[in-house]
Amino acid sequence: MKILVTGGSGLLGSRLLPALATAGHQVFALARSASSRERVRELGAQPVEGDLENSAPLVLPALDAVVHAAAMFRFSGPRAPFFHANVDGTARLLAAAEQAGAASFVHISAAGVIMDESGSPIRHAEESAPTFPQHFSAYLASKAQAEQIVLAANKPGFRTIALRPPALWGPGDPFSRELPRAIKSGQFAFIDRGDYAFSTCHVDNVVEAVQCALTRGEGGRAFFITDRQTQTFREFIALIAGVQGLSVGERRSMPYWLASASGRLMDAVWAILRKNSAPPLSRSMVRMIGREFSVSDAAARRELGYVGKTSRDDGVRSYEVAHSPGTGNEQRSNSRNAN
Repeated sequence: MKILVTGGSGLLGSRLLPALATAGHQVFALARSASSRERVRELGAQPVEGDLENSAPLVLPALDAVVHAAAMFRFSGPRAPFFHANVDGTARLLAAAEQAGAASFVHISAAGVIMDESGSPIRHAEESAPTFPQHFSAYLASKAQAEQIVLAANKPGFRTIALRPPALWGPGDPFSRELPRAIKSGQFAFIDRGDYAFSTCHVDNVVEAVQCALTRGEGGRAFFITDRQTQTFREFIALIAGVQGLSVGERRSMPYWLASASGRLMDAVWAILRKNSAPPLSRSMVRMIGREFSVSDAAARRELGYVGKTSRDDGVRSYEVAHSPGTGNEQRSNSRNAN
């Protein structure tokens, strides 16, 4: 197949491009800079010049499929850039993909689109759960809106599918990047001790799900995808800390209501001061990682043939391989990875 991938130099794209190339596909990757073009070539893809945040026409080569893995992700910040990158950019890509003759469009959504604003715990949710396109979290709202337009674009000859991974982890993920600083600075604290179920999905399991969705699954539908093993948030953070030689030990904890109020205050202060950096705590961060959140991927296993082959132990080893001297696998990552 001729497949175009967006976000090719990001956390997911950097694992997806070589996997697709190894599987025998002709792989293209959208790239907007010289460094991005060089990076995707290293990963086995042919760069296609284009910028999803630019209003210039997006011209793609003849394609069989598109995998849209690019997104702007931050826990805080002005709302407009999220919608410009995640919603408007997705709409432009959909139009360009159809014009290029693509028969399948696989969109990487987010499991968090079903999180409400009040912080309700979510247990074993299925795809019938409502989404929240006007959420106070600009990231969650923009991802919900982007998913809506992708699924609405499904029609004969143009099959669209959304994959919803929960917390994405693997070499270069936001957790492993930020956790050492938070622990060493003394800013790290659990919410409700972290003793709640928390679904995750290793990046290589997302790669597996993408490969399944390229040829299987009913169009116009969203599918949750998760790791096989279940764990608490505390156990997950302990795992991520452990691969970096750190310990979460007896870290302090605060109740959800206090964490949410503190996050709201910090959001306001950062907005008043017009800081470009993210605050150490935000209301969106608290909502996304501070409550029980588990989803069922039974539909993906049944209809896409998804297995979740990468185990927790495999995931830990992926960090070790990525950081081994001389492997050439050091990960590059950016929270604003529009293409």
